[in-house]
Amino acid sequence: MALFQSSFFSESLEISASMNVIIPQGEKLRPLKTLYLLHGLSDDHTTWCRRTSIERYAEDYGIAVVMPAVNRSFYADMAHGAKYWTFVSEELPRLARSFFPLSERREDNFAAGLSMGGYGAFKLGLSHPDRYAAVASLSGAVDVNRLVAEGFAGDIRNIVGDPASVPGSSIDLFALAERVAGRPGAPLLYQCCGTEDFLYEDNVRFREHCRGLGLPLTYEEEPGTHEWGYWDLKIQRVLSWLPLQAD
Repeated sequence: MALFQSSFFSESLEISASMNVIIPQGEKLRPLKTLYLLHGLSDDHTTWCRRTSIERYAEDYGIAVVMPAVNRSFYADMAHGAKYWTFVSEELPRLARSFFPLSERREDNFAAGLSMGGYGAFKLGLSHPDRYAAVASLSGAVDVNRLVAEGFAGDIRNIVGDPASVPGSSIDLFALAERVAGRPGAPLLYQCCGTEDFLYEDNVRFREHCRGLGLPLTYEEEPGTHEWGYWDLKIQRVLSWLPLQAD
């Protein structure tokens, strides 16, 4: 595998942006299956490589991994900040495909992330089910409505301005799930959370919501907290769960 540390100008963010990209090495140039792997609230584009063995795990599947930096944006076009949703959902895939041999086909594209990144991965899949075959959330911050009570009121105000505007909006995963359930072609969903995680109850509510809607959800839980030992294990599970064949 080859690791590329990329810096480039983002038109949507109007700043220099960064991403790390893992690419299978020594293969004939071809469109690659791609996992967009998203970081959490206090992390950046380097953290998955520093805190897990994602490069080694991805090698077994011959898959490219794109890891962008989005700061504390919650993968949103922020009320008080930059257009990170436009960046991640539109500009990033286009730029990444111009730099690297990545497939554009829905069946070859996936997203996953932890905590804030788990929310972002589900948001990508539920907002654009025509672009992603499967998405995964590890200990995801799946209920944005609850984050104000969890001590993230400042972040939510930066994102939306008025927290009261979240329910039913385009950043509400519960509402997005309802919209996807009403039409064909929902992506496969994988969700996991440790039973001692402070986001566990939020994840249980979202699980029950998806099950009630009949969405194709795989859910797993086991003892665990909000920490990298758990995520290093679960990202291996995600790769084995994705609808792709090992090389």
